[in-house]
Amino acid sequence: MTGPQTRAPDEEANLDDTLLAVRAGEGDEEAFATLVRRHAPALLRLATRLLGDRIEAEDAVQDALVSAWRKLPEFRGRSAFGTWVYRIVTNRCLNILRARRTQVPLDAAAEVAAPEHSAAPDRITEGRAAATDLQRALGDLSAEQRICWVLRELDGRSYPFIAETVGITEQAVRARVFRARRQLTDALGAWR
Repeated sequence: MTGPQTRAPDEEANLDDTLLAVRAGEGDEEAFATLVRRHAPALLRLATRLLGDRIEAEDAVQDALVSAWRKLPEFRGRSAFGTWVYRIVTNRCLNILRARRTQVPLDAAAEVAAPEHSAAPDRITEGRAAATDLQRALGDLSAEQRICWVLRELDGRSYPFIAETVGITEQAVRARVFRARRQLTDALGAWR
């Protein structure tokens, strides 16, 4: 082999994730780069939603992708590559959330920025207050509930996908999402 071969974008689109993962596991850096281009935006959205901080999310995704690169020779294709890498990112975020829970007081959590629009000042203030209350309520969820809720409600993932990603039963996912919804409903009751 004379050096890295670059694939054309249309060729890249036709390659299956599993084939790319196998090639990457054999040391094909371009195959792994293709997988990263495909999955990194969704992984970053997930990590940002889970952690509430873009910079921390970028670090978590980068760490997870490095870990995925190292573990690729162990990838057996029992699940889809996307599910496998989602699980790595989810576990990384879960570890961060667990560590943060014991170290950071809730009032130190970053405020979620309200969408910018040309609404009346009272509506903008109300929107910011609601966003702050939602961020606080999400911070009160257990890390396990938050991950399941974010994957279901914000990412629109199926219960089987979440179960495989988080490594629990589908019934446990449903229970966590239910408890998270109930806790969020109670915490945000004033906004209904």
